[in-house]
Amino acid sequence: MKPFHLITAGLIGFLAPVTLSGADERPHIILVMADDQGWGQVGYANHPYLKTPNLDAMAGNGLRFDRFYAGASNCSPTRATVLTGRSNDRTGVFDHGYPLRAQEKTVAQGLRDAGYTTGHFGKWHLNGLRGPGVPILKNDSHSPGAFGFDTWFSVTNFFDYDPLLSREGTIEAHRGDSSEIIVKEALKFIESKLSQAEKSPIFTVIWFGSPHSPMIANDSDREGFSQLEEKYQHHLGELVAMDRSLGTLRSGLRNLGIAHNTLLWFNSDNGGLPGFGKETVGYLRGNKNLMYEGGLRVPAIIEWPRIIKNARVTNYRASTMDIFPTLAEVANLPSSSMLQPQDGHSLRPLFTKDIKERKAPLFFHHRDRGVVIHGNLKLISQKQAFEVYNLENDDEETRNIYHADDPSSQELRTLYLDWKASLDASRSGKDYPEGHVAASQPARRFWKDDPAYLPFLKRFQQNVNQ
Repeated sequence: MKPFHLITAGLIGFLAPVTLSGADERPHIILVMADDQGWGQVGYANHPYLKTPNLDAMAGNGLRFDRFYAGASNCSPTRATVLTGRSNDRTGVFDHGYPLRAQEKTVAQGLRDAGYTTGHFGKWHLNGLRGPGVPILKNDSHSPGAFGFDTWFSVTNFFDYDPLLSREGTIEAHRGDSSEIIVKEALKFIESKLSQAEKSPIFTVIWFGSPHSPMIANDSDREGFSQLEEKYQHHLGELVAMDRSLGTLRSGLRNLGIAHNTLLWFNSDNGGLPGFGKETVGYLRGNKNLMYEGGLRVPAIIEWPRIIKNARVTNYRASTMDIFPTLAEVANLPSSSMLQPQDGHSLRPLFTKDIKERKAPLFFHHRDRGVVIHGNLKLISQKQAFEVYNLENDDEETRNIYHADDPSSQELRTLYLDWKASLDASRSGKDYPEGHVAASQPARRFWKDDPAYLPFLKRFQQNVNQ
């Protein structure tokens, strides 16, 4: 294979049904994540323009969360919480572009050690590189392969139409919509692994680059939005293409005969973008990079037909930090697969029971701002001040009810400060066997400033100009 070649995106061909044999009934697991999709940007939330028939169908066949939170209010931190079950600051991913510490334990490593075949497709953004997405180099110390993925077809950061992607270090130029491209590659990976004699269960991560900028949608995907400004057309058109690719994924799983025992989990990585109307965040307060509901609350759906037999909507408060603990219970992983302390907990009981309320608090920290949600109350710590909102009757966070002498405010403040002390210990590396952060941890940097990328600059620019 040439190290740099062009591949044209096309439709998925016929996929022959292949199923797991033997006593291993553990499900195949697929985690799918959008990039900058707001809580209101789904058809089932009554968005005024956007239709998402495939997400709607998934929600109509599974467990839809209407109070689901990203681990932080932007991308890299949330990705760290998905992989580790821990608050992003514990993992060293303090903001976008920070690298995940090699000392962390990931869900991919845990599942691989338990016999799963693992693959990552799409945006990574956990190797310390900033700037527009570029292919991950083969010798990158913090590639998906370093964190438990047997196969990876990945890019450092946001990517869009006609992307350059890295197949485990081999750079490939592709043509077409990026969401469709990575779903096609993920299905090829799944089909190839199912055809092998051992038929191990498969763990697949698909992290889209949409609808993050640069926003480029084809003409047909923009058709329904001609009455809107051009930037709206491209933004919503990317979501149309992403939703269509989810339809391709779901139909591909059915064709392979594995949809019934595949746990498919969809969510976004943070709240929606400003500048696209309040409907983007479902008329909540705030947007991406803020700690209000519009910056943290995201769409989320879990589909697993073998276990989730009755579709329903839940208001149970959950987050991306719950993903690893949930999958650990599903796959019966040993407790040693997860680094302590964990900030999430397993949602497995919700798959068969209608549990109304989360007993444990939910904690978040990003850019020196913190949040604790306990019951219906939410405390925000920012700018050396506290705010408290009752989300039961004030979802839009318009009335700050914090009072220093109020027992509820005091309880939330104590909960947060105690948790923050634990977080500070993790930041300094106290959770690791060494008791400190490894000196080999790379710096956060722009990829154009990384000497390893200098030989590729000309070729990258040629691809952009084609």
